[in-house]
Amino acid sequence: MGVIEAIFQAIIQGLTEFLPVSSSGHLSLFQHFTGNDGEGALMFSAILHLGTLVAVFVAFWDTIKALIIEFFNLCSDIIHGKFSFKNMNGERNMIFMIILSTAMLLPFFIFKGFLDGFAEDKSIFAEGICFLYTACILILSDKCAKGTKKPKDIKVNDAVTVGFFQGIALLPGVSRSGSTISSGLFSGFSRETAVRYSFILGIPAILGGCVLEVGDAVKEGITFEATYIIGFVVAAIVGIMAIKMVSWLVKSDKFKYFGYYTAVLGVVVILISFIEMIIGHPLSI
Repeated sequence: MGVIEAIFQAIIQGLTEFLPVSSSGHLSLFQHFTGNDGEGALMFSAILHLGTLVAVFVAFWDTIKALIIEFFNLCSDIIHGKFSFKNMNGERNMIFMIILSTAMLLPFFIFKGFLDGFAEDKSIFAEGICFLYTACILILSDKCAKGTKKPKDIKVNDAVTVGFFQGIALLPGVSRSGSTISSGLFSGFSRETAVRYSFILGIPAILGGCVLEVGDAVKEGITFEATYIIGFVVAAIVGIMAIKMVSWLVKSDKFKYFGYYTAVLGVVVILISFIEMIIGHPLSI
């Protein structure tokens, strides 16, 4: 993989990881049309995801720091018998709800190999269908009445709902940020709470997925390339800028425009997949 190609993919990842348009879907399309797919492509995608993970830590460090401090306070209260579910503050409640939402991913990882197959196969039909699904939830969430739930108001059913939507986002073409922010809005979260919960929830999901993907690639004998470092840095920088953009996006009720974009993209991708089926080989750049 050349440096220019690595930078281009990193820019795509940094933008689309946080904009509600599906980073995995866009990377899958790029790799499909450039012929850069398979296990090597999967490992590079994992490295790029780690870059965007750094962006989350930079952008939401105040919230993450508060959660870390509260976690140790929680452990202390449990040890000293002072813990109570009834008297939890916002940070403590958010810790429990994020754990619950993350746990919802476990059933989906049973089908990880099956889901990865959609990103690695030679057809992009599944990606097209998933883009249409993303469009639907973005447009519907944009029509939701503005919720008022803060971190301390998040309930078990809310965490389960967001976690379920995040599990579906393992499919290429389904936006993780779009899914979790939309499901938060469906559950009555405030705009700011939906964004923060979505991106912080992504930390264990992205990290866990990357560890599994890198482990699989190493078993297959995939070696680390210098271009991976370039991709990591570019994805982190672009990701920080994208987070600022998406925060404004949600507050100004602009989700529907990305819904229109993913709807058009989904239709185009499906049409191209039919053309490729007819001519018997993938279109390439």
